[in-house]
Amino acid sequence: MSVLPHADPSVVAAVRRAGGEVVPLGDATRGVVWVAASGAGELDDVLTRHPRVSWVQLPWAGVDAFADTLARSRDDGRVWTSAKGSYARPVAEHALMLALAVLREVPRRARAVEWQADERGRSLFGMRVVIVGGGGITEELLRLLAPFGVHATVVRRRAAPIAGADRTVTDDALHEVLGDAELVFLAAALTDRTRGMIGAGELALLPDGAFLVNVARGGLVETDALVAELASGRLGGAGLDVTDPEPLPPQHPLWALENALVTPHVADTEAMTVPMFAERVEANTAAFLGRGAWIGRIDLHAGY
Repeated sequence: MSVLPHADPSVVAAVRRAGGEVVPLGDATRGVVWVAASGAGELDDVLTRHPRVSWVQLPWAGVDAFADTLARSRDDGRVWTSAKGSYARPVAEHALMLALAVLREVPRRARAVEWQADERGRSLFGMRVVIVGGGGITEELLRLLAPFGVHATVVRRRAAPIAGADRTVTDDALHEVLGDAELVFLAAALTDRTRGMIGAGELALLPDGAFLVNVARGGLVETDALVAELASGRLGGAGLDVTDPEPLPPQHPLWALENALVTPHVADTEAMTVPMFAERVEANTAAFLGRGAWIGRIDLHAGY
C-alpha cells in the first residue's frame, strides 16, 4: 500500500507492524493511507489512475473535506475508513475545558487589567446538559462529566441508549430538549443533514444564560445568529474550537465578545494525534490483510 502525501515515520512503521508493505504509488498499490486533512482533488486523481485500490484510510474523524469524493464512491466497492473515535479523549478533554472556562467567566476575566470582583460565574455541578452527537467524543465526554453529577441528554440519529446519559433522543427531538438545556455540547459530524442545525431558531429556544460549546465543526452553527445572541447578553457564553468561517478572520466580532472563548481548532494537536492515528492505521492494515475487523469504517450514504 501507499502512504500519501509524506507521512510521519510512525505511520509507515504501523503499516509494517501489521504485516503490510509500503510501496510507491503504482500498479502494486492496493490500499492508500491519506495523511493530509485536505486534497480531495489529488485523492480523486490517485483513485482514478489506480482503480485497483480497494481501501482508503483518511486521517481525521471528520471527513467533510472529502464529502464529494465519498459521494462519488458510494458504489465503487472500496472500503473507506476514517479516524473517528481515535481522538475522542483529547477532544472531550478540550470540550470540558471550554465549558468550565465560559461557565467561570474566564474569557472576560483573562482580559482584565485591574481587580474586578463580582459575583458572576456558574457551576457545572448538577447542570442540565445536552450533547449533540453520539460518537466517541460523546462517550468520553460523558465519562468526564460523570463526577459533576450532570443530567445529560444525548441527541443522535438513533435513540439507542449511551452509557452515562440519562436519556438519548433522536435529532427530531432537538427543539424539545434545547428548551431545558443549561449547557449544550456539539460533537456531531458535519453533513448535509446537520449543517446549520443550530441557527437563530434553535438558539432562541435555549434558556436565558445558557452556554454553547462546539468541538465538532463550525458549520453546525449559524455564526451570525450566535454572535447576535452572545452580543445581546441573553446567552451566558460560548466556547468554540471550531468556527464558520475557519480560520476566523482577525476582525471577526467573535474575538471581541467577552462571553466567547475561541481556540483555533486545536482540541487534538499533532503531538496527540500522530500516535493515535498510527494505532488506527495498524489495526486497519491488519483488517485489510484479513486479520480483524475494520475500525472507523465510513458509511458512504450517511457521509461519515
